[in-house]
Amino acid sequence: MSIYVGNLSYEVKEDDLRQVFAEYGTVKNVQLPIDRETGRMRGFGFVEMESDAQETAAIDALDTADWMGRSLKVNKAKPKTDGGSSGGRRGDGGSSRRY
Repeated sequence: MSIYVGNLSYEVKEDDLRQVFAEYGTVKNVQLPIDRETGRMRGFGFVEMESDAQETAAIDALDTADWMGRSLKVNKAKPKTDGGSSGGRRGDGGSSRRY
């Protein structure tokens, strides 16, 4: 299981998030996706903890909590699906063909 953490400040670092979640158990992994175009954090992240019980405790305690001036959105991460890619089509009527 993994935890989705949304509405993060763009100033957050992995160590910051690790410290907050460490209050609820052992943090195994923290990921903060970076925008490819801007090189800046995307405003959300994922935290993986040692057990489901620890993750549930962290979710219950931190969802809607105020941290770094933002109201966090914390819940179970949804599994990544293969449907995330549009297969080269942008879906907005524009063309994105490669030659």
